[in-house]
Amino acid sequence: MITLLDYGAGNVRSVRNAIRKLGFEVRDVERPDDILSAEKLIFPGVGNFGVVMERLQQKGYIEPLRQRIKENKPLLGICVALQALFEGSEEAPGVAGLGIIPGQIKRFSHPRLSVPQIGWNGLKIHKHSEIFSGYKGEKLYFVHSFYATITDENREWILATTDYGNEYISGVARGNVTAFQFHPEKSGVAGLNILHNFLKNGAEEDQPVSGLPLPDKKPTRIAKRIIACLDVRTNDAGDLVVTKGDQYDVREKGAVRNLSLPVELARRYYEEGADEITFLNITGFRDFPMQDQPMLEILKRTSENVFVPLTIGGGIREFTDSEGKSYSALDVASAYFRSGADKISIGSDAVYAAEQYRHDGRKTGKTSIEQISIVYGAQAVVISVDPRRVYVNSPDDTPRNTIKTKYPGPKGEAYCWYQCTVKGGREGRNIDVVELVQACAELGAGEILLNCIDKDGTNSGFDIELINHVRRAVSIPLIASSGAGSSAHFIEVFAETDVEAALAAGIFHRKEVPLAEVKNLMRKKGIETR
Repeated sequence: MITLLDYGAGNVRSVRNAIRKLGFEVRDVERPDDILSAEKLIFPGVGNFGVVMERLQQKGYIEPLRQRIKENKPLLGICVALQALFEGSEEAPGVAGLGIIPGQIKRFSHPRLSVPQIGWNGLKIHKHSEIFSGYKGEKLYFVHSFYATITDENREWILATTDYGNEYISGVARGNVTAFQFHPEKSGVAGLNILHNFLKNGAEEDQPVSGLPLPDKKPTRIAKRIIACLDVRTNDAGDLVVTKGDQYDVREKGAVRNLSLPVELARRYYEEGADEITFLNITGFRDFPMQDQPMLEILKRTSENVFVPLTIGGGIREFTDSEGKSYSALDVASAYFRSGADKISIGSDAVYAAEQYRHDGRKTGKTSIEQISIVYGAQAVVISVDPRRVYVNSPDDTPRNTIKTKYPGPKGEAYCWYQCTVKGGREGRNIDVVELVQACAELGAGEILLNCIDKDGTNSGFDIELINHVRRAVSIPLIASSGAGSSAHFIEVFAETDVEAALAAGIFHRKEVPLAEVKNLMRKKGIETR
């Protein structure tokens, strides 16, 4: 029996599903004494360091956790749980951690580094541990803005390190206590194998790995991600299907395109090697997210067999239901996290929030971006941007941020700016893409999904000019979307821009470009991939 410490930290469902997938029973901690009596305890963590410690304190879990570690009982910590073992964090000044390991948690601050780190990176293993039995150096999934620093005082705890701007602690171990910065439950087969080793054998370590020149190991490198996107909506018969449009029109000969069923298609992409899967809920019932049982069910069923990150977008905002009950954006997001989502994608609501923020310059803490980011961390918030080109003859013709384009407008215009839209591209707003992404980053967003209405469905390649325009404006991770029509287009976007990921939908759904073909070509071209 495996015991799970669920204190409301993001997507715990995936950890629970992974344990069951590996053939073990799991129960939740219901009272502090369960922490001490558990045969094996998994301590997951997602979100803000301060919020995590506050919840542990409120539930009376801090002292039992310290006692369990002191007694050397089997424990596996994940992500923020590793950080909680240290003395404190820059993320929450003045908030004490468990104080088990000497040292502080700091924020990534390299000038050319996208923060958060989101993606698949490697490990440099420093000590023998049964938990790495069978591990062959595969990349594992990381998503965090803060990291544990290496010091002489905590060196005896270091199990593994990883490089992202600088070398940091990505795994700790002493006796039966182990914790990872990466998410084994989101790291595919390699991560499940590591988790299985803990569940079956424990993780006791005792000596350095023989024959490895630890100080001179090759630095690890984060991989470029390939993301499969599933646009989900009801068809005319009322069934949930995966569809795809051209310039956001999903109908063909009057009927909604039906390309597959969501759960089955997501599993196919996982098996084909997708690094992440995104669901965009474009159906009518998204106006009632808390009653949006079909999408919640899709997430629950997908997370039972798909062990890479899942993002959900569509209808993430505050609303009042037909019975007059009000829900915050955080309430809606929390329902999706509990159902298996790892990240929340915000579209139109982000545009409205950015407009208000640019107008008065105040962070109210009430926007959907702020609410979710404060509790779950910036890495949980993706902004889905839907811009379109507006051509002008000169930058002096508009107050917006313009670029000189290689592709003149219909009247020979040499410049353009990118107008942001809402309501699925149906309504343009008086804000450009640079203004939007900068405002959203300041409000707490951790990633940008950059679509392009002009390129959508054209199969002509990503809008490189747009991507570089946005890349120069923000330092949070960027996902390129819209326009991919061949494997070569993915090579082009990674070669000519500094994006962390590229996303496609229709060409994958219709098998016009197999996902595996894209990954294989990336490897041949020397692009870091999983």
